Amino acid sequence: MSLKLLHEPETEDPILSVVNLIDIFLVIIAALLITVAKNPLINPFNKQDVTVITDAGKPTMEVLVKKGEKIEKYKASGEIGGGDGEKAGVAYKMKDGSMVYVPETAPAQ
Repeated sequence: MSLKLLHEPETEDPILSVVNLIDIFLVIIAALLITVAKNPLINPFNKQDVTVITDAGKPTMEVLVKKGEKIEKYKASGEIGGGDGEKAGVAYKMKDGSMVYVPETAPAQ
């Protein structure tokens, strides 16, 4: 029987350090899985259509649209839109924040 001194350092088992590394990797993998599950664009289990707008109102604005498995990306060109058309009516914002649309009526003949 051998006696150990109180201040003699114990030799560490190398397997303990491997077990600690495995624990760290398990925590990292769990964090990555949670991140993927919370991201609406990457989550494969999300059945909803998702629209994400980044940098809204700026020249670098991007719109990401996910419909089912298809993801489309649109970039702002910085140009003002234009086209042919005619005025269809007037919209008013009320004090309570609601919007009221008043269509234009054709002139009576």
